[in-house]
Amino acid sequence: MSDDDKRDDRWTSGPELTPEQARREREAQRADAAPPPAEDAETLRERQRLAQLEMMGRWIDGVLVEQRRSRRWKLFFRFFFVLLILALLALSAYAVLGASGGNGLDQPHLGVVEVKGVIDSDSPASAERVIEGLERAWQAKETKAVVLHINSPGGSPVQSQRIFAAIMRLRESGDKPVLAVIEDIGASGAYYVAAAADEIIAAPASLVGSIGVIHAGFGLQEAINRLGIERRLFTAGENKAFLDPFSEITPAQRDFWQKVLVTTHQQFIDDVRQGRGDRLVDDERLFSGLIWSGEQALALGLVDRLDSLDGVARARLGEARLRDYTPSLDPFERISRQFGRVAAEWLGVSHADSPLRYQLP
Repeated sequence: MSDDDKRDDRWTSGPELTPEQARREREAQRADAAPPPAEDAETLRERQRLAQLEMMGRWIDGVLVEQRRSRRWKLFFRFFFVLLILALLALSAYAVLGASGGNGLDQPHLGVVEVKGVIDSDSPASAERVIEGLERAWQAKETKAVVLHINSPGGSPVQSQRIFAAIMRLRESGDKPVLAVIEDIGASGAYYVAAAADEIIAAPASLVGSIGVIHAGFGLQEAINRLGIERRLFTAGENKAFLDPFSEITPAQRDFWQKVLVTTHQQFIDDVRQGRGDRLVDDERLFSGLIWSGEQALALGLVDRLDSLDGVARARLGEARLRDYTPSLDPFERISRQFGRVAAEWLGVSHADSPLRYQLP
């Protein structure tokens, strides 16, 4: 045994003990090594109660945290919807103020009315909206000319005829000129509208013309027969369903419908001749439905000169002073109209637009 071990061994290196002292020391060591005394029932119940309270406290803390999180999300969504409503109100206010105010009111300018997209009763280029813009521009004192800014493939014959008649009425009053400026395309019903103007201006690469009428459909009666589908269509009147794509069309019905197209086409031709007069060249191809470039249209008398909207303004006023008189679209009405049209398509409900079109296919 080493000297260190001897020093640590209390029986050899420690103080000498009497038998009584040694016994007491052994009992003390046993007491230190013995397990703690068993807890009584009351202590156990108290410990369990404290544990339950601790668990309950943790559950309450979790519920409070979840409530705070839920409250934050509710506040976020409320704030988001408030901002959305304020944005829509701001757009509506801007639309109203934009319709009544604008730049260039205190000096001569050109009053612009936009004809964009398909000409339809439910589209931004509806007759009601375009005519209202024409009236506003015409009545403004500082407007030196009313300009139809056209970028449209055409559309409804009725809507095009209404705009044509309104322009002719303003043009005959002789107070100020009405100009039509064609951007990318002014075809079919859009050219019908432009023909009423005192002057038509286009870019060299603009697409102009397409003086014709179109009706497109499908004949699907053989398809449903092959699929084993029975078409149940009830009508009163032998020709009521002659345009139904799942029904056969007789030669007499085909001839009748062709006469309707020819009659509508002749209305188009007569109004173009009335609007353009002797500026049109004597070429029957003008009314064949062909579409021409702006440069070709100039040679045919379909347009009067090649220029742009800014160029027209500079030529008349020395600088590009323009003001848009097109009535602003109500965002709520636009959304509701779009929703109604989509819903009608999903439900298979046809809308009231004419099947005849002054429009590029």
